Amino acid sequence: MTAPAEARTTRTTAPDDDRREVPQRRRSFAAVLAILAVLLLVSVTAGMAIGSVHVPPGEVWGIVTHALGIGFPEPGRSRARETIVLDVRAPRVLLGAVTGAGLAVVGTAMQALVRNPLAEPYLLGVSSGASLGAVMVIVFGVSLFGPVSLPAAAFVGALLTLLLVYTTSRAGGRITSTRLVLSGVAIASVLTAVTDLLLLTGNRGNEAREVLAWTLGGLGGVRWSTLWLPGAALLLGIVVLLVQARSLNLLLAGEEAATTMGLDVARFRARMFVLLSLVTGVLVAAAGPIGFVGLMLPHIMRLAVGGDHRRLLPAAALAGAVFLVWADIAARTVASPMEIPVGVLTALCGGPFFLWLLRRDARRGTDRGTA
Repeated sequence: MTAPAEARTTRTTAPDDDRREVPQRRRSFAAVLAILAVLLLVSVTAGMAIGSVHVPPGEVWGIVTHALGIGFPEPGRSRARETIVLDVRAPRVLLGAVTGAGLAVVGTAMQALVRNPLAEPYLLGVSSGASLGAVMVIVFGVSLFGPVSLPAAAFVGALLTLLLVYTTSRAGGRITSTRLVLSGVAIASVLTAVTDLLLLTGNRGNEAREVLAWTLGGLGGVRWSTLWLPGAALLLGIVVLLVQARSLNLLLAGEEAATTMGLDVARFRARMFVLLSLVTGVLVAAAGPIGFVGLMLPHIMRLAVGGDHRRLLPAAALAGAVFLVWADIAARTVASPMEIPVGVLTALCGGPFFLWLLRRDARRGTDRGTA
């Protein structure tokens, strides 16, 4: 008679434990988001304050609030400092935040779509197409659109690459994720070869250095007039992915389970690949191909908030923004007055992380095999 009583006790207490755990998870998630938001605010302030000309944080926000029309001009404020903060550093810091957030969000979704922890935003070769477009502008001296010719060509290259990958991977009216990824890898190799050929046969001697600087990624030279496009791409990507967060969660359980739950896996993946590639193309056109942000931050945030994409996506966005803003600060100051491409610093952080990830997955595979 005691066993049924114990079973009844277990059945009645377990739901109570689950109900208590839900508010705890919500509070911990809210705490993580609050911490990341504060870190982002501190990072943006530091990005506008630190540089060859140091501007105190209080003065930075005085300049910003006055520009927004909610502050008062301070007597004796340097006009040069206003120009540095508003026209040079502010758009650069915002581009870093937008690009870091976008790459982290795209990387999070890519890892779920292909169910591979090593997936990242450049999986389908979009960065190779963007690089080829930028190289053609540099080599042939095209200036049809003035100062935005290079990012415009990079975006067109990324878009055409996406269409080519999408077309070549389609067979029998269907697109599988395996064919899509393999097509992306193959086309990226061809486009990289074409890029190298253009550099080798170019007539101008400084082309290789200019191309190298762009392909390593950088946030310099951004203007307010060009900042709206990556911002819009980030907003579109986050909104759509949050709406589709449940479907991304279903994929974590496997294709068969997702299909059983009513998800058309092939169609969903195809649509998401198109969306993510377009967002990546816009970000690459604005800042160059900055690597490892979309690989590292999703894994780091999973340790903090878990694998539920309703929590993971906003946390990864904030963390990616914080990371890339500080990477750009280091790129501007470590070797001052020379500026290091920000992609170099993200690679120095991402390379060891990538090796650790490979080693961790290898240990897990060994443990499963021995078990």
